[in-house]
Formats: sequence, structure tokens, C-alpha cells
Amino acid sequence: MIVLDDTGFAHLGCFGSDIDTPNIDRLAAGGLRYTNFHTTALCSPTRACLLTGRNHHSVGMRTVSNIDHGFSNSRGVISPSAATLAEMLRSHGYGTFALGKWHLATLEDCSPAGPMDHWPLQRGFDRFYGFMGGATDQFSPELQVDNHPIDPPSEAGYHLSEDLVDQAIAMITAHQGSAPGNQFFAYVAFGATHSPHQAPRDYVEKYRGRYDDGWDIVRQRWFERQLALGIVPEGTTLAPRNPGVEPWDELPDTNKAVYLRMQEAFAGFLDHTDDQVGRLIDYLEMIGVLDDTIVMLVSDNGASQEGGKHGTLNELAYFNQIQTPIEGMAERIDEIGGPNIYNNYPWGWAQVGNTPLRFYKQNTYEGGIRDPLIVHWPNGISDAGGVRDQYHHVSDLTPTILECIGVTAPGTYHGVTQMPVEGTSLRYTFDAPSAPTRKTTQYYEMLGHRAIWHDGWKAVTMHSPGTPFEDDQWALYHTDADFSECTDLAETHADKVRDLVHRWWSEAGKYNVMPLDDGRGGNSFVQRRPGHGPPGRTQRFYAGTPHLQRGKTPDIRNRSFTITARVARAAGDDGVLVAYGARTTGLTFFVQHDHLCFTYNRLGQMFEVRSDGPLGEGQLDLVVTFTKSADFVGTAVLSCVSNGTASELGRGPVEMLPYRETLYGMDIGKDAGPTVTGAYQGPFPFTGRLDWVEYELEDDRNDLIKAAEVEHQNQLADQ
Repeated sequence: MIVLDDTGFAHLGCFGSDIDTPNIDRLAAGGLRYTNFHTTALCSPTRACLLTGRNHHSVGMRTVSNIDHGFSNSRGVISPSAATLAEMLRSHGYGTFALGKWHLATLEDCSPAGPMDHWPLQRGFDRFYGFMGGATDQFSPELQVDNHPIDPPSEAGYHLSEDLVDQAIAMITAHQGSAPGNQFFAYVAFGATHSPHQAPRDYVEKYRGRYDDGWDIVRQRWFERQLALGIVPEGTTLAPRNPGVEPWDELPDTNKAVYLRMQEAFAGFLDHTDDQVGRLIDYLEMIGVLDDTIVMLVSDNGASQEGGKHGTLNELAYFNQIQTPIEGMAERIDEIGGPNIYNNYPWGWAQVGNTPLRFYKQNTYEGGIRDPLIVHWPNGISDAGGVRDQYHHVSDLTPTILECIGVTAPGTYHGVTQMPVEGTSLRYTFDAPSAPTRKTTQYYEMLGHRAIWHDGWKAVTMHSPGTPFEDDQWALYHTDADFSECTDLAETHADKVRDLVHRWWSEAGKYNVMPLDDGRGGNSFVQRRPGHGPPGRTQRFYAGTPHLQRGKTPDIRNRSFTITARVARAAGDDGVLVAYGARTTGLTFFVQHDHLCFTYNRLGQMFEVRSDGPLGEGQLDLVVTFTKSADFVGTAVLSCVSNGTASELGRGPVEMLPYRETLYGMDIGKDAGPTVTGAYQGPFPFTGRLDWVEYELEDDRNDLIKAAEVEHQNQLADQ
């Protein structure tokens, strides 16, 4: 199972784009392409459906997994009453391996203390190598091996996609070497093509100039390719530009230059990913199992709108509702796609990725939920290169696999009664290209956006957060004849709208969709369950503490705080005491050239404080105290306590980010990731003796509700 992230309906070469994906195209040529396949519009819910064969509300994954909202449809984990495909297959003797993105456990559980009930190894996988959250740096990822974190790779030329395939091959090799011929299930979930769009430089440079015609002409070109390939039916209308997408010819030259480089970076990223898919397929062929291996390749939702109208060089700016001027982005244009920024492209290129459809990931229009699916199985599919247009959903993949291999979903698993598998196997389509679809109805709900498809008709609504759901206006499309949802028939077919909306409510009741929540309800903002997370406002971390992901780090946002490091040092003992964050944002507290230093990285703007003189020797408490003077601003003071006497060493102003400090976690005694500052080269471990680092947080926040609201919206880019 190969899962791509934020890859739109049109992005693959075999689905219409001009991005070079020869290896994925090879799978399509030897298998089947599904053009009427749908997902949930977001990553965690799609993955929950894919791995269980049930709808996402049914199994407790209404939205992204970051937070447990308390309702049974939104616990942030997959219910134990829905065994995963890995659990089912392992019970039948399969080796099971998960690589890459997980994002099916709440952030507060993703620490060395767990609980690990919903980590990959506890949900049916024998081995795991990847990252627990929704996204990660491709050059310096936060990595987990089985049930423990490891330091991020630091070797030159590293890229996560290459590493994942190396590890997948190693796991399969070990399995086949120890148990020759035994069956296995490999779940390979790339970070690509989720932002940051990062790829080796030569892949990005390969696409220089390819998109200079701009998004309007490129979208038309891809649409014409789709028609020629039979991916969209004759008579399909290319959807109009989405709101906020401007005509390319009316854009200033500076905007065009930045937007083009962002699209080139995306294309290079996908091209590079395709090469890694090719290495995996070549390996399966080399060991002689490809023809009898079911390979499914799918994306988890449509192309992402989270880059905003202009794109972004740092997705933390998006999370904090800060727009970087185009001129500022242009100054760093040559860094786009590289290791020093966290870029995402603008809406215009995202809509190109969803050609010929409307809207994006998060939305229940087709641009958010219609995605590419390829099934390759030479010994089980005779119609190589075929195209299938039966309506299906991501919850249908697990029942398809079970039918193909002759396994029945268990009625109980580990003593827990199992809910029925809700998906419909699409095995029947393998040998019957014209067979009518066996799936007659599928509901959708995401962030209050809703839709329902039934017998070729679709009702859909875009919900405005904070408004009554009763006020939502439903559109109606005859999707059997209107592939791209361009002709709204709601006014002329009011009875059909009423019938479909009534049917939506019926399906919602059946599949645990209630209560509806668009992120404005108070329960949506619960950040940590009782008994989890930091114990109060003081937290001590001892030397040797492994890397902590951000769900378990002290929440310093918009509050006064003190960080104290107890050390014993001699002259020349330097290094990092604590580092939180990465090159995009964060803070670091360190000793360099015998001076105590504190740096707060605010989207690349460095607020630095350095001691006026050198530090003393012996046992010391090294302290930085940040005191708020207004929301998000204040003064950082460095001090040293020796033999009970405190001395101030330096002070300076700091301006903090309002809503999310970082995408990256925290290290004690080193800066093991993509370093917060360029003042040193990582990991820059402290060479003296570090006993512990302690945070003390003051209770002077007054923006908790607003911050929680923004954080809920920010979760949507964590898939």
C-alpha cells in the first residue's frame, strides 16, 4: 500500500499532468486506474478508513488525530472495535511493516511515555520506521523506530523518501530471508507531497521553465491530456478558477517568479518520490514476487489549499496568520525546495493539481475528495492498463484486499466485539470494466462541510465556521453527467435536494457523524486529556531525555517563563542546553565561546541575547527568564546562579509567535534536528555536565480561547 500525501487528482502523469512519474505510470500500465475514487478530504480520516474498511466517524477519526475532542466520533485514535488491516493480516501469518507517516495517534500520546496503545506496533504492525505526526522536514525528519525516537539523520544528501524505501526493502529482505515465501503487508506512507515541498536540488532545477505559461494555460493543457487519456469523459467542463485565484496574465512579474519556483519545487518533489516508488517496485520484481503482489497506490486527499493565496516559504507563518510579503519571498527564491525553508505553493497551483475539479483538500467538493487510485496485480488483473469509473471510496480498499486473499474480517479481536466492515469491495471491477457500481451511497463530512453521493447524484455544501448548520446552502450536481460539478441543479431539482439532504442525515445517524462540529465549539479546544501532558506549570527534563515531539513540550506561548539548566562546567565547555524547534521557528538556550546565549527564531527573524562577559566555572544554574510586557512581546534576561548568588548577564527584547511556536519538538543537551539558529552547527552537544533543564511557566496568558481556536484550524495542515 503506497500512500501519497496531498497529491491531487491530476498530479500523476498517468492522470494527466506533465510531471515525470514513469514508475507510477508503469504501475498504471500494468494495472488499473480508478477515476471515480474518493477519500475523506483530510489525511488522518482517510488513513483510518483505508486501514479499517470503515467510515472515519465510525472509528473515531472525525478530523485530524492531533486532539481527543471527547466525542466518540473524534477521539483522535482508531477505536479498538475496528481492527486495522495490519491486525487482521498478522492474525493470518502476514509480516506487517509500516513506513513513513502515521498520524493516527493524538499528539499528547506521541512521547516516550506514551501511552502507546495506538502506535503502529500496537495496531498490528511488526515494525515501524517513520514519523508520528502529520508532516515533517524531508531533510531532517523527526523519526521513530518501532516504539522509540531516534536522532534525525545528519548525513549530507539525506532525504526521507529515499530512507523510507531503503527501510522498506530492508524489512522485506529480512522477512523473506528468515521466512522465505511468507506473505507480508507493507504500508509505505510517504511524507510526499505534503509541504514542505523539499527535494534534491537537481530534481527542482529539472523543472525550470516548464510552467512559465502560468497556471491557467497549464491547467488547460493537463485537462486536454486527461481527455486524451480517458481519465475524464468527453463533454466534461473545466471548472472555473476557484475564488481568490487570479488570472495568471494579470499577476505582477515578482509574484509570477515566486509562484513558478514553488510549482517547480512541487514537481521536483513528486518526480523524486516516483523514483523511490520505482526502486521499491524494481526490488519486488527482483525477488520474484511482483506479479503475485497486490500493489495499491493512492493519495489521501486533494491538493492542499494551506499555502494560501500567495504560497508560503514557512508554513509556521500560515499557522500564525502572518503573511510574508511577496518581496520578502522573492529575496529567498533560490532556497525554495531546499532545506532551509518550509514551503507550500499557492492556491492557483493547487487547483491545477486538482484539474478539472473545484476546490481543495478540506472541502467536500470533488477537488477535496476525488483522488487517484492505481491497483497493480498481474496475477489477479487481466485488463492491464484499464480505466475504471465505478464509484468507490477509500473505506472500500480493506474489504477489497480481504476478498482478494480470502480473509474474513473477525467478529471479535483481542476480546473486543468488532463493528461491521462498512466498505464495499471493488474486486468485482477487476474483470468487469463496465459493471455497474456496487456502491450506491457515500456520505461526507469534514469541518462542517458536507456532501452525499447517491446513484449518480451529489448534494454538497460549503460551511462557514461559526454559522448555524441549518443556514448552509446545498448545491446539487448530476455527477454521472457533470464530472467537475459545474452545473448546479439545486433550483430546478428542489425535490432531489430534499431527498439527498434527508439521506445525508440518515447516513450521519448510521455512521456516528453527530455531533457536527466546525471547530468553534468549546469541546473542540481541549488540548490535553486529564492525566496527560506536562504536570502543571513546572517540568524538569533530565540529561539523556530522548527527543520529545511538540505535544509533550512546555507550552510557552504568550506567557512569562523561566528556563533553568543545572550544569557543571570548566572553561571551554560549550554546547546546547535545550533546543525547541528548528530552522523554521523555535528557541535555543546554549553556551558558546564561554558566553551564555538565548535565541528566539521568529519565522527566521532572530531575537538574540548574549551574556556581556564569559561564564564562570563549577556548578552553576544557567537561567533565561522571559517576562511579558504585552501580548507576545517582552524581555529575556540571562542570569547565572553560583553558590547561591544570582548575577544578571544580559538582556534583550523578544517578540514571540502568537499561536504555534514550532512544527518540530525539543532536545535536551543538544540541537539534533535542523538547528534553530545558524550560529552553530548541530547537534552541538553540551560538553560539560548537564544535570537537568527545568521550565517554570507563569499563569499570565489571556488569549487561551483565541489561541485554541487558531490551533484547531492549524491542525488541518498537520496531515
